[in-house]
Amino acid sequence: MSALQVLLVEDNLLNRILARDVLEQDGHQVIEASTVEEGWQRIQEAKPDVVLLDVQIPGGGGEALLHRIRQNEALASVPIVAVTASAMQGDRDHLLRSGFDGYLSKPIDTRTFAGEIAALVRRGRGT
Repeated sequence: MSALQVLLVEDNLLNRILARDVLEQDGHQVIEASTVEEGWQRIQEAKPDVVLLDVQIPGGGGEALLHRIRQNEALASVPIVAVTASAMQGDRDHLLRSGFDGYLSKPIDTRTFAGEIAALVRRGRGT
């Protein structure tokens, strides 16, 4: 698969650096944001191939940004993956029902992370 443009919305600097480094090592371009508002600005500017969205981010949380993106006709088809430490029973199902296209729990597995993202993008939205 060719390189992806990935928007990574993550407020924890160490998590952001790790995910960015893994994705860039695999040849992908990473755009970063750390709040809902930054994420909203970046997705409008870049129109990335995929958004990796932490659920617990400042400015209203990842679900607020997810819904904002889904309501925008020009951006609604962008796959959005929840990347979260929320790994309690039922969290995955809740997030997928709320509109996320995929779910990855933290800490990320550096050996499989980039491949999982690429596979989600190949599948496309809502499949």
